[in-house]
Amino acid sequence: MKVIDKILQTSKKFLEETGELAYFSARFFKEATKRPFEFKEFLRQCYNMGNSSLLLVGVTGFIIGLVFTLQSRPTLQEFGAVSWIPSMVGISIIREIGPIITALICAGRIGSGIGAELGSMRVTEQIDAMEVSGTNPFKYLVVTRIMATTLMLPILVFFGDAIAIYGSFLVENIKGDVSILLYFNEVFKHLEFGDIIPATIKSFFFGFAIGLVGCFKGFTCKKGTAGVGIAANSAVVYTSMLLFIIDFIAVFLTDIFYDL
Repeated sequence: MKVIDKILQTSKKFLEETGELAYFSARFFKEATKRPFEFKEFLRQCYNMGNSSLLLVGVTGFIIGLVFTLQSRPTLQEFGAVSWIPSMVGISIIREIGPIITALICAGRIGSGIGAELGSMRVTEQIDAMEVSGTNPFKYLVVTRIMATTLMLPILVFFGDAIAIYGSFLVENIKGDVSILLYFNEVFKHLEFGDIIPATIKSFFFGFAIGLVGCFKGFTCKKGTAGVGIAANSAVVYTSMLLFIIDFIAVFLTDIFYDL
């Protein structure tokens, strides 16, 4: 009976949080279309998020390109298919590896930061003070951050993809003496809009999910200062799960449209 009660309580809590998150997202769309628009705060958040994540995304993308090529080259070499490395690496990174890895990095870097920042503002009653002073804290704190993550993540994905492909080129240049012009010509020759467009579209959804969950966890933070750590941690966990769900749906829908 205790196990059943625990399962029921967990299910109830999950459904309650899902409903609250749905209401939170509906409120975002409502507030995002109302004046006044906080352009200065939005631009400041875009700069902070992009600037803080640029180096991490670049280093991670570079290492992914190196490792992916080093791991796949010996196998392709056995079949005499080394010439397929540029197209294989380019399509794999742009379609799937680049967007999801970059999103997971930003979930840990940006999502946890948003959760901790808004959570600390909630427990120290700064958000309540903003409401008393006549400022709309939801529009100023939540809407600007969600819009910033939605816009910046595709840019970070493009940057990470480019660095990853360049890392792959360095391996090919050392191992096979391939010029950069030949390598990138092979990459772009096999790329199609069907590879780039779906990856770009789902990157916007990844960014929206990161901002939404991070703001939701921080804005609804409870239990005093201990809740700040819980908000930051749960923001990363829930966002990571949501990213994989969105990725699965995006791949499934893309496969359907390709079949059509």
